[in-house]
Amino acid sequence: MKPTTYRDRRGFLPIGVVAMLALGAAGIACAADYPVKPIRFLVGVAPGGGTDFMARLVAQKLNDAWGQSVVVDNRIGATGLIAMEMLSKAAPDGYTVIVFNIGHMMSAYLTRKVSFDPAKDFAPVTLMANGTSMLGVHPSVPVRSVRELVAYAKAHPGKLSYASGGIGGTQHLATELLKREAGIDLVHVPYKGSGPGTLALLSGEVQVFLTNALALLPHTKSGKVTGLAVTGSKRLKAAADIPTFAEAGYPTVDVGLWQGMFAPGGTPAAIRAKLASTITASLRTPEVTRMLEAQGAEPVGTTPEEFGRFVRNERSRWLKVVHDANITAN
Repeated sequence: MKPTTYRDRRGFLPIGVVAMLALGAAGIACAADYPVKPIRFLVGVAPGGGTDFMARLVAQKLNDAWGQSVVVDNRIGATGLIAMEMLSKAAPDGYTVIVFNIGHMMSAYLTRKVSFDPAKDFAPVTLMANGTSMLGVHPSVPVRSVRELVAYAKAHPGKLSYASGGIGGTQHLATELLKREAGIDLVHVPYKGSGPGTLALLSGEVQVFLTNALALLPHTKSGKVTGLAVTGSKRLKAAADIPTFAEAGYPTVDVGLWQGMFAPGGTPAAIRAKLASTITASLRTPEVTRMLEAQGAEPVGTTPEEFGRFVRNERSRWLKVVHDANITAN
Protein backbone atom coordinates (compact mmCIF):
# COMPACT_ATOMS: atom_id res chain seq x y z
CA MET A 1 0.00 0.00 0.00
CA LYS A 2 1.46 3.37 -1.05
CA PRO A 3 1.93 6.05 1.58
CA THR A 4 -0.66 8.79 1.69
CA THR A 5 0.59 11.94 -0.03
CA TYR A 6 -0.57 15.45 -0.63
CA ARG A 7 -0.10 17.56 -3.76
CA ASP A 8 1.56 20.93 -3.84
CA ARG A 9 2.74 22.97 -6.80
CA ARG A 10 5.85 20.84 -7.21
CA GLY A 11 4.19 17.41 -7.10
CA PHE A 12 3.68 14.89 -4.31
CA LEU A 13 5.39 14.68 -0.92
CA PRO A 14 5.08 11.85 1.64
CA ILE A 15 3.26 12.77 4.84
CA GLY A 16 6.42 11.97 6.86
CA VAL A 17 8.34 14.61 4.94
CA VAL A 18 5.50 17.08 5.40
CA ALA A 19 5.57 16.44 9.17
CA MET A 20 9.32 17.01 9.33
CA LEU A 21 9.00 20.27 7.41
CA ALA A 22 6.22 21.38 9.72
CA LEU A 23 8.30 20.62 12.81
CA GLY A 24 11.26 22.49 11.37
CA ALA A 25 9.09 25.50 10.59
CA ALA A 26 7.64 25.40 14.10
CA GLY A 27 11.14 25.33 15.61
CA ILE A 28 12.23 28.34 13.54
CA ALA A 29 9.07 30.23 14.49
CA CYS A 30 9.66 29.37 18.14
CA ALA A 31 13.26 30.60 17.92
CA ALA A 32 12.13 33.88 16.37
CA ASP A 33 10.14 34.65 19.54
CA TYR A 34 12.69 33.15 21.95
CA PRO A 35 13.11 34.10 24.75
CA VAL A 36 9.77 35.18 26.15
CA LYS A 37 10.47 34.30 29.79
CA PRO A 38 13.47 34.03 32.15
CA ILE A 39 16.27 31.59 31.29
CA ARG A 40 18.00 29.46 33.92
CA PHE A 41 21.71 28.62 33.77
CA LEU A 42 22.47 25.53 35.85
CA VAL A 43 26.02 25.53 37.25
CA GLY A 44 27.42 22.53 39.13
CA VAL A 45 30.01 24.46 41.15
CA ALA A 46 29.96 26.99 43.95
CA PRO A 47 29.96 30.73 43.22
CA GLY A 48 33.39 32.24 42.66
CA GLY A 49 35.08 29.63 40.45
CA GLY A 50 35.97 29.88 36.79
CA THR A 51 32.85 28.12 35.51
CA ASP A 52 30.59 30.23 37.71
CA PHE A 53 32.39 33.38 36.53
CA MET A 54 31.79 32.39 32.90
CA ALA A 55 28.12 31.61 33.51
CA ARG A 56 27.49 34.96 35.23
CA LEU A 57 29.36 36.90 32.57
CA VAL A 58 27.37 35.32 29.73
CA ALA A 59 24.11 35.59 31.68
CA GLN A 60 24.58 39.35 31.98
CA LYS A 61 25.41 39.70 28.29
CA LEU A 62 22.31 37.76 27.26
CA ASN A 63 20.23 39.86 29.62
CA ASP A 64 21.60 42.99 27.94
CA ALA A 65 21.06 41.62 24.44
CA TRP A 66 17.55 40.28 24.91
CA GLY A 67 16.14 42.29 27.80
CA GLN A 68 15.14 39.04 29.44
CA SER A 69 16.23 37.84 32.90
CA VAL A 70 18.90 35.13 32.97
CA VAL A 71 19.33 33.47 36.36
CA VAL A 72 22.42 31.51 37.43
CA ASP A 73 21.38 28.54 39.58
CA ASN A 74 24.31 26.92 41.42
CA ARG A 75 23.51 23.27 42.14
CA ILE A 76 26.62 22.06 43.91
CA GLY A 77 27.76 18.50 44.42
CA ALA A 78 28.99 15.24 42.92
CA THR A 79 31.39 16.96 40.49
CA GLY A 80 28.53 18.58 38.62
CA LEU A 81 26.36 15.46 38.40
CA ILE A 82 23.49 17.00 40.40
CA ALA A 83 23.20 19.90 37.96
CA MET A 84 23.50 17.58 34.97
CA GLU A 85 20.77 15.30 36.25
CA MET A 86 18.50 18.34 36.62
CA LEU A 87 19.24 19.30 33.03
CA SER A 88 18.37 15.82 31.78
CA LYS A 89 14.89 16.20 33.32
CA ALA A 90 14.26 19.78 32.15
CA ALA A 91 11.90 20.70 29.33
CA PRO A 92 13.71 20.93 25.96
CA ASP A 93 12.59 24.48 25.27
CA GLY A 94 15.78 26.51 25.73
CA TYR A 95 14.77 27.97 29.10
CA THR A 96 17.01 25.66 31.14
CA VAL A 97 20.61 25.12 30.03
CA ILE A 98 23.83 24.18 31.77
CA VAL A 99 27.29 25.72 31.81
CA PHE A 100 29.87 23.11 32.67
CA ASN A 101 33.52 22.24 32.17
CA ILE A 102 35.71 19.40 30.98
CA GLY A 103 35.90 17.92 34.49
CA HIS A 104 32.13 17.66 34.72
CA MET A 105 31.97 16.00 31.31
CA MET A 106 34.46 13.34 32.33
CA SER A 107 32.71 12.81 35.64
CA ALA A 108 29.51 12.05 33.74
CA TYR A 109 31.27 9.53 31.50
CA LEU A 110 33.25 7.85 34.29
CA THR A 111 30.56 7.49 36.95
CA ARG A 112 28.63 4.27 36.60
CA LYS A 113 25.51 5.17 38.59
CA VAL A 114 23.90 8.05 36.72
CA SER A 115 20.34 8.32 35.48
CA PHE A 116 21.25 10.01 32.21
CA ASP A 117 23.43 9.54 29.15
CA PRO A 118 25.31 12.77 28.35
CA ALA A 119 25.77 11.68 24.75
CA LYS A 120 22.01 11.30 24.22
CA ASP A 121 20.33 13.49 26.82
CA PHE A 122 22.33 16.68 26.25
CA ALA A 123 22.29 18.85 23.13
CA PRO A 124 25.38 21.00 22.42
CA VAL A 125 25.02 24.78 22.27
CA THR A 126 28.47 26.37 22.19
CA LEU A 127 32.06 26.13 23.40
CA MET A 128 32.42 29.33 25.39
CA ALA A 129 36.03 29.65 26.55
CA ASN A 130 39.32 27.84 27.04
CA GLY A 131 41.33 28.24 30.23
CA THR A 132 45.02 27.63 30.87
CA SER A 133 46.66 24.98 33.04
CA MET A 134 50.12 25.31 34.57
CA LEU A 135 52.56 22.63 35.63
CA GLY A 136 54.10 23.63 38.95
CA VAL A 137 56.65 21.89 41.17
CA HIS A 138 57.78 22.45 44.74
CA PRO A 139 61.11 24.34 44.95
CA SER A 140 62.67 21.34 46.71
CA VAL A 141 62.68 19.53 43.35
CA PRO A 142 65.90 20.64 41.59
CA VAL A 143 64.39 21.28 38.15
CA ARG A 144 63.68 24.37 36.07
CA SER A 145 62.09 22.89 32.95
CA VAL A 146 59.79 20.09 31.86
CA ARG A 147 62.71 18.18 30.34
CA GLU A 148 64.61 18.44 33.63
CA LEU A 149 61.53 17.21 35.52
CA VAL A 150 61.20 14.24 33.16
CA ALA A 151 64.88 13.39 33.58
CA TYR A 152 64.64 13.70 37.37
CA ALA A 153 61.48 11.55 37.50
CA LYS A 154 63.14 8.86 35.38
CA ALA A 155 66.15 8.88 37.68
CA HIS A 156 63.85 8.63 40.74
CA PRO A 157 60.88 6.48 39.63
CA GLY A 158 57.93 6.56 42.01
CA LYS A 159 59.59 9.10 44.30
CA LEU A 160 57.66 12.17 43.16
CA SER A 161 53.97 12.58 43.98
CA TYR A 162 51.39 14.77 42.28
CA ALA A 163 48.15 16.30 43.51
CA SER A 164 44.73 16.30 41.90
CA GLY A 165 41.31 17.61 42.83
CA GLY A 166 39.91 14.08 42.83
CA ILE A 167 39.98 10.78 40.95
CA GLY A 168 38.92 11.21 37.32
CA GLY A 169 39.05 14.99 37.54
CA THR A 170 40.85 17.35 35.18
CA GLN A 171 44.13 17.49 37.12
CA HIS A 172 44.21 13.70 37.46
CA LEU A 173 43.65 13.04 33.77
CA ALA A 174 45.97 15.84 32.66
CA THR A 175 48.87 14.54 34.75
CA GLU A 176 48.27 10.98 33.61
CA LEU A 177 48.48 12.30 30.05
CA LEU A 178 51.82 13.93 30.90
CA LYS A 179 53.05 10.70 32.49
CA ARG A 180 52.10 8.74 29.38
CA GLU A 181 53.67 11.17 26.92
CA ALA A 182 56.87 11.59 28.95
CA GLY A 183 57.17 7.96 30.07
CA ILE A 184 57.55 8.79 33.76
CA ASP A 185 56.23 7.39 37.03
CA LEU A 186 54.55 9.80 39.46
CA VAL A 187 52.42 8.82 42.47
CA HIS A 188 48.86 10.17 42.47
CA VAL A 189 47.54 11.81 45.66
CA PRO A 190 43.89 12.89 45.25
CA TYR A 191 42.44 15.72 47.34
CA LYS A 192 38.93 17.07 47.76
CA GLY A 193 39.31 19.92 45.31
CA SER A 194 42.06 21.96 43.71
CA GLY A 195 42.36 24.27 46.74
CA PRO A 196 43.64 21.52 49.06
CA GLY A 197 45.84 20.28 46.23
CA THR A 198 47.49 23.70 45.95
CA LEU A 199 48.08 23.79 49.72
CA ALA A 200 49.65 20.33 49.52
CA LEU A 201 52.05 21.57 46.84
CA LEU A 202 52.97 24.66 48.84
CA SER A 203 53.72 22.58 51.94
CA GLY A 204 55.78 20.03 50.02
CA GLU A 205 53.35 17.24 50.84
CA VAL A 206 53.31 16.63 47.06
CA GLN A 207 55.93 17.81 44.61
CA VAL A 208 53.96 18.28 41.38
CA PHE A 209 50.61 19.85 40.47
CA LEU A 210 49.13 20.49 37.01
CA THR A 211 46.13 22.74 37.59
CA ASN A 212 44.50 26.05 36.72
CA ALA A 213 47.22 28.59 36.03
CA LEU A 214 45.51 31.25 38.14
CA ALA A 215 45.79 29.04 41.23
CA LEU A 216 49.58 28.76 40.90
CA LEU A 217 50.50 32.12 39.38
CA PRO A 218 50.75 34.10 42.67
CA HIS A 219 52.97 31.38 44.13
CA THR A 220 55.30 31.29 41.11
CA LYS A 221 55.80 35.02 41.51
CA SER A 222 56.62 34.63 45.21
CA GLY A 223 59.00 31.72 44.56
CA LYS A 224 56.95 29.19 46.51
CA VAL A 225 56.22 27.23 43.31
CA THR A 226 58.38 26.71 40.22
CA GLY A 227 56.28 27.10 37.08
CA LEU A 228 57.50 24.83 34.29
CA ALA A 229 54.93 25.07 31.48
CA VAL A 230 51.44 26.20 30.54
CA THR A 231 48.90 24.68 28.19
CA GLY A 232 47.55 26.45 25.14
CA SER A 233 49.00 27.80 21.91
CA LYS A 234 50.63 30.87 23.47
CA ARG A 235 52.20 32.00 26.71
CA LEU A 236 50.22 33.69 29.43
CA LYS A 237 50.67 37.46 29.43
CA ALA A 238 50.90 37.34 33.23
CA ALA A 239 53.63 34.69 33.09
CA ALA A 240 55.50 35.43 29.87
CA ASP A 241 58.66 33.72 31.15
CA ILE A 242 56.95 30.31 31.43
CA PRO A 243 56.91 28.37 28.13
CA THR A 244 54.02 26.42 26.66
CA PHE A 245 54.14 22.62 26.70
CA ALA A 246 54.73 22.73 22.94
CA GLU A 247 57.77 24.96 23.45
CA ALA A 248 58.93 22.64 26.23
CA GLY A 249 58.90 19.70 23.82
CA TYR A 250 55.53 18.12 24.70
CA PRO A 251 52.93 19.49 22.26
CA THR A 252 50.51 16.61 22.90
CA VAL A 253 50.06 17.66 26.55
CA ASP A 254 47.29 20.03 25.55
CA VAL A 255 44.78 20.35 28.38
CA GLY A 256 42.27 23.09 27.75
CA LEU A 257 40.16 23.96 30.79
CA TRP A 258 37.18 24.60 28.58
CA GLN A 259 33.67 25.65 29.52
CA GLY A 260 30.66 25.05 27.34
CA MET A 261 26.89 25.16 27.28
CA PHE A 262 24.43 22.33 26.76
CA ALA A 263 20.64 22.21 26.54
CA PRO A 264 18.37 19.23 27.21
CA GLY A 265 18.25 16.70 24.40
CA GLY A 266 15.48 17.55 21.95
CA THR A 267 15.87 21.32 22.27
CA PRO A 268 15.10 22.76 18.80
CA ALA A 269 18.20 23.37 16.70
CA ALA A 270 17.03 26.89 15.86
CA ILE A 271 16.89 27.85 19.55
CA ARG A 272 20.33 26.40 20.22
CA ALA A 273 21.69 28.24 17.18
CA LYS A 274 20.23 31.53 18.44
CA LEU A 275 21.78 31.02 21.85
CA ALA A 276 25.13 30.13 20.30
CA SER A 277 25.26 33.08 17.92
CA THR A 278 24.29 35.62 20.59
CA ILE A 279 26.78 34.21 23.10
CA THR A 280 29.56 34.12 20.49
CA ALA A 281 28.97 37.76 19.57
CA SER A 282 29.22 38.82 23.21
CA LEU A 283 32.33 36.72 23.89
CA ARG A 284 34.27 38.31 21.06
CA THR A 285 33.87 41.91 22.20
CA PRO A 286 37.07 43.63 23.40
CA GLU A 287 35.57 44.13 26.86
CA VAL A 288 34.81 40.44 27.41
CA THR A 289 38.11 39.35 25.87
CA ARG A 290 39.98 41.51 28.41
CA MET A 291 37.91 40.12 31.28
CA LEU A 292 38.61 36.53 30.24
CA GLU A 293 42.31 37.17 29.75
CA ALA A 294 42.43 38.44 33.34
CA GLN A 295 41.05 35.03 34.32
CA GLY A 296 43.70 33.19 32.28
CA ALA A 297 41.19 32.24 29.59
CA GLU A 298 40.40 33.12 26.00
CA PRO A 299 36.98 33.37 24.35
CA VAL A 300 35.93 30.82 21.74
CA GLY A 301 32.29 30.73 20.59
CA THR A 302 31.17 27.98 18.21
CA THR A 303 28.07 26.70 16.48
CA PRO A 304 26.23 23.79 18.13
CA GLU A 305 27.52 21.48 15.40
CA GLU A 306 31.13 22.52 15.95
CA PHE A 307 30.79 22.08 19.70
CA GLY A 308 29.24 18.66 19.24
CA ARG A 309 32.23 17.49 17.19
CA PHE A 310 34.62 18.99 19.74
CA VAL A 311 32.97 17.17 22.64
CA ARG A 312 33.02 13.84 20.81
CA ASN A 313 36.74 14.26 20.16
CA GLU A 314 37.39 15.23 23.79
CA ARG A 315 35.44 12.23 25.01
CA SER A 316 37.43 9.81 22.84
CA ARG A 317 40.73 11.41 23.75
CA TRP A 318 40.25 11.38 27.51
CA LEU A 319 38.63 7.97 27.69
CA LYS A 320 41.79 6.62 26.06
CA VAL A 321 43.83 8.27 28.80
CA VAL A 322 41.51 6.69 31.38
CA HIS A 323 41.97 3.28 29.74
CA ASP A 324 45.75 3.58 29.44
CA ALA A 325 46.08 4.73 33.07
CA ASN A 326 43.61 2.08 34.31
CA ILE A 327 41.54 4.69 36.14
CA THR A 328 38.48 3.12 37.75
CA ALA A 329 35.12 4.85 38.09
CA ASN A 330 32.86 5.10 41.11
